[in-house]
Amino acid sequence: MSLVPYGLARRVLFSMDPEVAHEITMASLARAQGTPLTWAYCVDTVNDPITLAGLTFPNRVGLAAGLDKNARCIDGLGAMGFGFVEVGTVTPKAQPGNPKPRMFRLPKANAMINRLGFNNEGLDAFLQNVQRSALRRQKKPGMLLGLNIGKNAATPIENATDDYLLCLDGVYPHADYVTVNISSPNTKNLRALQSDEALDALLGAIAQRREALHQQHGKRIPIFVKIAPDLDEAQVGVIAATLVRHGMDGVVATNTTLNRDAVKGLPHAEETGGLSGAPVFEASNQVIRQLRAALGPTFPIIGVGGIMSASNAVEKIRAGADVVQIYTGLIYQGPELVKASALAIKAVGK
Repeated sequence: MSLVPYGLARRVLFSMDPEVAHEITMASLARAQGTPLTWAYCVDTVNDPITLAGLTFPNRVGLAAGLDKNARCIDGLGAMGFGFVEVGTVTPKAQPGNPKPRMFRLPKANAMINRLGFNNEGLDAFLQNVQRSALRRQKKPGMLLGLNIGKNAATPIENATDDYLLCLDGVYPHADYVTVNISSPNTKNLRALQSDEALDALLGAIAQRREALHQQHGKRIPIFVKIAPDLDEAQVGVIAATLVRHGMDGVVATNTTLNRDAVKGLPHAEETGGLSGAPVFEASNQVIRQLRAALGPTFPIIGVGGIMSASNAVEKIRAGADVVQIYTGLIYQGPELVKASALAIKAVGK
C-alpha cells in the first residue's frame, strides 16, 4: 500500500520543467529501490495471470517503454504493481537525443509531447543495469521484463538493420521479451521502416538472427514490434501480414501520434514530437481493432496509448488487446492507476 498520496507529489513535480521532474523521479526511484523507502510508493500486485507468446504475465497491466530508458529503475517500477515492465529504447551507442527543451505537458488535455530522440547511455550501460536488478539476479518467476531496442540517430536508415541486430544480440540473454521499436516519431526516417519493403527486410533479418540466438542460448525469446497510431487500415494490414510471415510473436500498438487535432489551441500544442496521453486513446484503439481483425483471435497484442483510468484500460482490452501498458497515465494519475486498471480488467475477464 502506497504511503504517499500521489496528488501531493504531483503538485511538486508539475511545478518543475517536465524533463527535470522526470530526472528527479527516476533518480529517486533508483536510490529507493531495494530499501524500505519503497514502501512510500509500493502497490500490491494484482494476481490475474495470462499466458501470451509462451510467457505468463502476472497481470495484464505493464509499463510502456520510454520512462526508464537506461534500465536503472526496474525493481523500483516493479514495486508499483505492474505485471510487466518494458525498459529502453536502447541504441547500440550512447547518444544525447534532441536539443532541450524536448518535453511538454498539456494538462488540459491530460497529454504530453516529447521529442527526446532515444536519449540513452548505450547498450553496454543498459545491460549492466539490467543485470544489476534484483529481478534478474534472483531469477525468480514473477514480473516480466521487456527490453526495447532501436537505432542510433547517426546510423543511416539504410543501415538500420545493423543497429537492431547489435541490440538484439546484446539484450537477448536478459529479456523475457524484446520489442523492436520502429515507430518513434523523434528519430529521422525511423517510421519509414514500417513500409512494406523496409519492414519485410528488417523483420526477415531479425527472424534469422533470432534463430541463431535461439541455438546459441538454448531459449527462444519472443519478439514484439511496436508500431505507430498514424496508419491507415491498408498499412495496418500490410504490417500484420509481415509480422505473421516472419514469425514475430506479437505487436505493441501504439506509439505516440503526430496528429494535433485534439489539442489545437492549447499551450505547446504545436511543439514537434510525439503526442501521448488521452488524445491518442481512440487512434490507438482503432489500430488495435484493425490488427485484431487482420491477425485473428490468438495473436498477442499489447495495447498502449491514452490509458488515464481503469475504464480506459478495460476499453483497450475490449478493442482487442490482450494486455495493456501505461506511461503518461502514470505521470498524471500515479501508481494507483496500475492496481485500479489491473483490478478492473480482472473483474471483466478476457
